[in-house]
Amino acid sequence: MKAGIIGCGVISPIYFEAGRKFDILDIVACADLDQDRARARAAEFGIPKACSVDELLADPEIEIVINLTIPGAHADIHLRTLAAGKHTFGEKPLAIGMEDGQRILALAKEKNLLVGSAPDTFLGGGIQTCRKLIDEGWIGKPVAATAFMMGSGPESWHPNPGFLYQVGAGPMFDMGPYYLTALVNLIGPVRRVSGSAQMTYPERTITNDIDYGKKIPVEVPTHIAGTLDFAGGAVGTIITSVDIQGSSLPHMEIYGSAGTLIVPDPNTFGGPVLIKRHNQSDFAEIPLTHGFTENSRGLGVVDMAYAIRNGREHRASGEMAYHVLELMHGFHLSSEQGIHYEVKSGCRRPAALPADLPRNALDG
Repeated sequence: MKAGIIGCGVISPIYFEAGRKFDILDIVACADLDQDRARARAAEFGIPKACSVDELLADPEIEIVINLTIPGAHADIHLRTLAAGKHTFGEKPLAIGMEDGQRILALAKEKNLLVGSAPDTFLGGGIQTCRKLIDEGWIGKPVAATAFMMGSGPESWHPNPGFLYQVGAGPMFDMGPYYLTALVNLIGPVRRVSGSAQMTYPERTITNDIDYGKKIPVEVPTHIAGTLDFAGGAVGTIITSVDIQGSSLPHMEIYGSAGTLIVPDPNTFGGPVLIKRHNQSDFAEIPLTHGFTENSRGLGVVDMAYAIRNGREHRASGEMAYHVLELMHGFHLSSEQGIHYEVKSGCRRPAALPADLPRNALDG
C-alpha cells in the first residue's frame, strides 16, 4: 500500500524505516510545514516526493497517511485525510479534545475508512509475551494492576520540550497512552476512573544544550495519580509524573488470582518479563515468545495496512485510541470536579499477535 508521511520531525525516521522493512508499506511522499525538512527527509530515506500537505492529500496513489504532527494538529490532519478519502494513522494522542476524537471516528465510519493510532509498543515482543501468559492463565484471573511513569521531565534532553507542557501533552497525555494502551491490551477496557492532579511548578527551566536557561510556561498538570475500574472487575492504579527526581517502582505489574506478572516498560518493545506463580518462592524471567523486540514504531500502521488488504480488524485502532483519550481526560475531570468519572466509550481488546509470524510480517 502506498503511504505518505505528514510531519518530518524527531519521530519520523523510525516510520520511514518501517517503509523499508515491511513489503506491505511503500512510503512514496512526505510533507512538513518546513518544506526544507521534508526535502531533507526525502533525500535521507530515498522518498520520491517531498511536497506540501495539500499536494500529499490530493495524490490519488496514496492510500494511507501517517500523521506525525504535533498533538495540536493531530485532529485537523486526521479529518483532512479522511475527507480526502484516505485511511489515517497517527502518533498519540488521537486528538486533544474528546469532541474531535468523536468527529474523527464518525467521519471514518461515514467514509468506510480506518483510523489507527500509536502507541503500537503493545505489539512488541515484551507485552505480547505478557498477553500470551495472561491469556493462557499463568497468573489466573487478573484482579489488580499498577502502572508508574515517574521522572523529572524532558527539559534536560528534548530538543524542543516546550510543547510537552502545553494543553494536549504533559505526563498523562504524552506518556499515559503507552501505559493505558498496554493495560487495555492486557486486561481490557475501563468503565470508571478517578484521579488527583496537580501542576507542581508554573514554569520549567530548559537545561539542554540548545536553549539552556530558557523558561517554559506550564499549562497542564504535571503529577497525576489515578485509579481504574476495569470492565472485567480488576482495579488499577496509575501515576504519571514529571515532578519526581528518582524512583525504584516498577513500570507495570499485573496481579492475578494465581500469580504476579512484571511487565516491561510499555514505552519499549522488548523485555524483560518476570512472573511469580502461587507455588513459586521468587520471580523467574520468561523467555520472550514473540519477535519485534527492537524499536519497531510503525508496527501499528503496518498492521493496519495488512488489515485493509486482508479484511480483518486492525489492532492499534481508533476506537482503542479514543477510549484511552477519554480515560486521560477522565483523570483530569475527576480531579477538577471531585467525582468518579464514568467512562462512556468502550473498545474491543485487540487480537493478540501469533507467536509464529514470518520475519518482518504481521500476517502469515
